[in-house]
Amino acid sequence: MSLQLLEQARKLALTNSTLLVRGESGTGKDLLALVIHYLGPHADEPIINIDCASLPHELIESELFGYERGAFTGATHLKRGRMEMAGEGTLVLNEIAALTTPMQAKLLRVIEEHKLDRLGGTHPIPLRARLVSITNVDLEQAVARKAFREDLYYRLNVVPLVLPPLRERRGDILPLAEHFLAQLAEIHRRPKNKLSAQAAAVLEAHDFLGNVRELRNILERAVVHGSEAGIELEDLPSYVRGANPQRRQTLEDLEREYIAEILDHTRGQKSKAAEILGISRKTLLEKRKRYKLD
Repeated sequence: MSLQLLEQARKLALTNSTLLVRGESGTGKDLLALVIHYLGPHADEPIINIDCASLPHELIESELFGYERGAFTGATHLKRGRMEMAGEGTLVLNEIAALTTPMQAKLLRVIEEHKLDRLGGTHPIPLRARLVSITNVDLEQAVARKAFREDLYYRLNVVPLVLPPLRERRGDILPLAEHFLAQLAEIHRRPKNKLSAQAAAVLEAHDFLGNVRELRNILERAVVHGSEAGIELEDLPSYVRGANPQRRQTLEDLEREYIAEILDHTRGQKSKAAEILGISRKTLLEKRKRYKLD
């Protein structure tokens, strides 16, 4: 993450502005939300992340707003929603574009009125949390297609933050690698590995279609399967070692190789591969068919 973006995050952390964080999958949008939360005045309050794409549409309303006992069949007790549980902290709405149109309308009303109702409730609850929305979707196009409400878009887009892909900020690759190697050493209870000069050069030349998530995955594999002496060129996946700064492959070529490598790494487990790639299982199946990776 560039120093300029971190400085912007530091300033925004001191406000209570609604934020919209945009960027490709795996660029570190969740990490930026964490940075903003913990640099702010309510760092001791909760930060709650809800993935709008992974929850069934019929459950997301009760997850966000909660419900009263008896609100519907099976509601045997009071349940506080994520918005209420966030208190004065931060509520992160991941993949905001996945919300249905009716749910978008309900969210818009909550933002405008700064209060919410539990399902079956009669007493409004103040909304005190800062709202951070995250998406890798072009919301302007979604608005044009009538897939996303224009009024909600403008409410969310009070302060937009764009995280460029890692291939456009190559200066971040090695500092991020150092951070991940220290983190992985602690997780796997091993001495911190160092990158050889060759391995570092190849990583800097790689286009990282999977962005920060791909970098971490590459390093974790190298730490787990390599020696404690350090990470050498041969510890990196073959599709990364083939990176040549003088001859860039097309993005489709790189994507195909990356997906094939991840599928090989997960031994064909599509759900696990999709999680590493930062895409849905459905999208993975479509790309697998497109690239003939059967």
